[in-house]
Amino acid sequence: MKKTFPLLLVLVFGIFAIVPFFLPHPAVQNTDDFMRNDFLRIVSAFAIVLGLGSLLRVHADRIKRRRENFQYSYVLILSFAISAIIGVFGGVEGELFLPTNVGSFRFDIDTLYLGIIVPLGSTMFALLAFFMASASYRAFRVRSVEATLLLAAGFIIMIGILPLGDSISPHLPAFAQWIMDIPNVASKRGIAFGIALGGLATSLKIILGIERSWLGGTE
Repeated sequence: MKKTFPLLLVLVFGIFAIVPFFLPHPAVQNTDDFMRNDFLRIVSAFAIVLGLGSLLRVHADRIKRRRENFQYSYVLILSFAISAIIGVFGGVEGELFLPTNVGSFRFDIDTLYLGIIVPLGSTMFALLAFFMASASYRAFRVRSVEATLLLAAGFIIMIGILPLGDSISPHLPAFAQWIMDIPNVASKRGIAFGIALGGLATSLKIILGIERSWLGGTE
């Protein structure tokens, strides 16, 4: 019974989400607006709460068991607490003033975002550039016809977008753009079709109760 009720809810709401795509009746479309706006916001709010609770539980367990690099869990929990305090008492657009011996200290969400998250994000992507270069080197090794075509296309595009490409040949930038617009878009559409079909199959398996791993088990 514990697993039957969630499956029934998924089936009912899955049907409610599918029907508006096939029935243009105003009553059905109004139901679709409720599903997309109000209900989605409610589910998203609960999902955020559950996700944050799970995150804190995992890192608290890591600190308790003294697992590898558990010191970083202290940083995460402390950052979470500071962000929560600012959001609760100062608001999303507000400010939080903390009295100190030398005066009040102004701290808001913008300070947290622009002063901490943005530099950390820039550092992460800067480090990822080296991993991307290493992965590109391994991927561009000439081992087959497909790898040769990938290497040639990547070399043409990299040269074509540089000012050096126009100096080599005035047709090189146009050819590089043609590779991006025609073969690249065609392959992206094929990948998108595959993702859409895979998502459709997975959604149907979840709605019909065939896929139940999201319940926390394998049965």
